[in-house]
Amino acid sequence: MAGDDGRYLLVEEHTPEGVRLNNPAGHLDPGESPEQGCAREALEETAYPFTPTHLVGIYLARFQRARVDARPEDVTYLRFAYCGTVGALDPTRKLDKGIIRAVWMTPDEIRNTQPLHRSPLVWQSVQDHIDGRRFDMSLVNTHPSVWSLQST
Repeated sequence: MAGDDGRYLLVEEHTPEGVRLNNPAGHLDPGESPEQGCAREALEETAYPFTPTHLVGIYLARFQRARVDARPEDVTYLRFAYCGTVGALDPTRKLDKGIIRAVWMTPDEIRNTQPLHRSPLVWQSVQDHIDGRRFDMSLVNTHPSVWSLQST
């Protein structure tokens, strides 16, 4: 999420690998489209309302998380990155568990903190936004069954 001043809204969060920087991100709740999940997660993690207007890209990354008592855990991230409009901060809103704070950063600050990123997708999606990548929201098609599941 980019502000009018060219800064991007990231979150500082606790992860199994320690404190990391990430784009606001998360999962889909049942009955939710990717853009609805994006707006909800952004609000929950930053306390800023967000309205997606364009898809920046769809990204896939994989890594192995070391574990002390077992084989490494294989982790795959699938990210739908959106850009859009950011509303006013709700200072009364509590941030999601694990989120330390929301932070506005310049592209240079983000590039220079890559060792602290949750995944390589953080910088890649910012770079793509800077480069002007924008796709129409209709590129991601959410079938109506997402909102009204029918029994078979």
